[in-house]
Amino acid sequence: MSSKKRMAAVAITVAALSLGSIGVASAHDKGAPKGVAKSAEHDANRAANKAAHDAQHAAMEALVATTIGVDTATIKSRLAAGESLGAIAGAKKDALIAAMVALKTKEIDARVTAGTMTAAQAVAKKSELTAHVTEHVNAVGGKAMGPKGDKGPKGHKGPKGPRS
Repeated sequence: MSSKKRMAAVAITVAALSLGSIGVASAHDKGAPKGVAKSAEHDANRAANKAAHDAQHAAMEALVATTIGVDTATIKSRLAAGESLGAIAGAKKDALIAAMVALKTKEIDARVTAGTMTAAQAVAKKSELTAHVTEHVNAVGGKAMGPKGDKGPKGHKGPKGPRS
């Protein structure tokens, strides 16, 4: 076979293989509606995160109740009436803060072990942890009371004036 014929045969083979693989790839992409697999995975991750959050919240409630010796329902009603956790804890306030810091420290360490937080991030979090927990314990219904605290009006970002 001449070199021209051989080159033509190689070129045709390469073109055929390339077009065949493109056809297979495009057929593969048409198999499921766009976003279905990612949506299911997202929903599963979201459910797992919510379950983990709920478990952490329940653990914190149980810790507070056992540390200060008051049942959860009473704590919730007193918080709703405008008292702080510190006021409810009374003389056990320092023990409550220490117990909450210990629990949060374990959570931070678990995140480092799981690889979702670096050691440097953990050191930074732990350095401000006691102050943050103390603020939370002393808060009366404000921003430190969780996601439904006072975060200002939603959606309004101020007056729209002329742009400079």
